[in-house]
Amino acid sequence: MATRLEGARCREVSMKSVTTTPSSKPRLTTSAMIASIASEGQRTKSAPFGHALVELARARPEVIGMTADLGKYTDLHIFGKEFPDRYYQMGMAEQLLFGAASGLAAEGFMPFATTYAVFASRRAYDFIHQTIAEENRNVKIVCALPGLTSGYGPSHQAAEDLALFRAMPNMMVIDPCDAHEIEQAVPAIAAHQGPVYMRLLRGQVPLVLDEYDYRFEPGKAKLVRDGRDVLVISSGILTMRALETAKALADDSIDVGVLHVPTIKPLDTETILREAGKSGRLVVVAENHTLIGGLGEAVAGLLMRSGVHPAFRQIGLPDEFLDAGALPTLHDRYGISAAAVATQIKGWL
Repeated sequence: MATRLEGARCREVSMKSVTTTPSSKPRLTTSAMIASIASEGQRTKSAPFGHALVELARARPEVIGMTADLGKYTDLHIFGKEFPDRYYQMGMAEQLLFGAASGLAAEGFMPFATTYAVFASRRAYDFIHQTIAEENRNVKIVCALPGLTSGYGPSHQAAEDLALFRAMPNMMVIDPCDAHEIEQAVPAIAAHQGPVYMRLLRGQVPLVLDEYDYRFEPGKAKLVRDGRDVLVISSGILTMRALETAKALADDSIDVGVLHVPTIKPLDTETILREAGKSGRLVVVAENHTLIGGLGEAVAGLLMRSGVHPAFRQIGLPDEFLDAGALPTLHDRYGISAAAVATQIKGWL
């Protein structure tokens, strides 16, 4: 199994590297870990979280940055360079990271604590549960490599983080789509009094939602695109894929609407019920998370309890340990690439 250091280093490997063999010319191979989830030619923005946190901290002296040996790999190093006296490097000790964050919050600080999503959700869950959530401490937990955004195998793939944090009392859960939303989410979660878990896209992050005049609001779902045939209810990078799918299926005269749900908890029940309750549309929930316990089951439960019964399908990761490999291959294999999403939707109509 990969060590954390090896995994962190792999995050910086470029999408393609040159290899040679004694009997062949140099050839290009795809890295198992890709520094960006952006498609070729897609607009991106560098380190939106790190830059947004710096802007927030200039106006909020209580904001501090904390990490567990992953400042560079969560874009927190940008904050550390700007505010070295407010930056805490806690070493490879997530339990210590979150325990200290809770203590600092109790003294009036607002810690933004970063690590990989697997380490927060699996390794330090009890410390977050007991010292942050139960005490309702004002700690913002911001975690990279959510869902299947790492090709480094189960040790680094946080396929179940939303399910775990959804079940934690007092915890707000955010799954942003792109750089535009991350920039807006940072000051918004700072304005929320209480603990927040936010998934993080880092490095060169795609820009998508700025084309739709989108504005992030905690606890609010937004209809980014309307459609008469299908409604995709999505979060995170699957909203990006859903919008790509909608454009592709328009060529087949299939009209796809996209309802972006960045706040997994608390759920915007009013908007979801209104849009899912419109007759004649297939409702598909798409998420970068296991099919168990995430947005799909949250929406399904809401619809059942409310007596709203559209034709309903889910797109998400299977209930299994996922393979290691190149992200484009894995996204196709597990059904969350734009092409795979389009194929599934066409098959259901």
